Amino acid sequence: MNRRSAGKVRVKICGLTNPHDAEAAIALGADALGFNLFAGSKRFISLESNASWIRDLPPFVTKVAVLVNLPLDEALQLARHPAIDMLQFHGDEDPAYCAEFARLGRPFIKAIRLGESTTIEDAADFSTPFLLVDANVPGAFGGTGHVIDLVLAAKFSKRHPQLSLILAGGLTSANVAEAVEAVTPYAVDVASGVELDPRRKCPEKMRAFLEAAMPR
Repeated sequence: MNRRSAGKVRVKICGLTNPHDAEAAIALGADALGFNLFAGSKRFISLESNASWIRDLPPFVTKVAVLVNLPLDEALQLARHPAIDMLQFHGDEDPAYCAEFARLGRPFIKAIRLGESTTIEDAADFSTPFLLVDANVPGAFGGTGHVIDLVLAAKFSKRHPQLSLILAGGLTSANVAEAVEAVTPYAVDVASGVELDPRRKCPEKMRAFLEAAMPR
């Protein structure tokens, strides 16, 4: 996830399901787009069926495949797919899994559900500088709309200044500016906060979110 403008928080729009919404997100200034390849998600898409339009998106936008507990050999294969720039592990992948994947030399994001102090202590063990912190909702793998504990997220950020922290969890245009000020993340990630429904994004909500997250 290359920073487009130094000093400004990056924005990742996640859970995209169609080219129209992806192109709208890019036009509004999104830096990265997330595509959920987890079949249990309301935002699931098949990469095989959507690779052509994803591959044709502008190269300056980072295209992220979101995975949940995928076997390592399948993750390694997906990492080489020409439509994808990064993988995001959003399940229960442990440090050993991440260390093995890191041997490939490809960048990746590890998501953790932020809810316990032990998570804060162990966060640097995942062999990647890109850590996404999400709301701790038992049995869920992101996109819930539940707001993250900003106090705990700020503590996490201060504890691990060497990491590129990506903040997620119930962010909307109404709370993202406060969240950015409190946590000072490298990037923010939004899915439900810019939707009409889980399969469609709302251009007005995306515009408002981006303006709030990256004030001119």
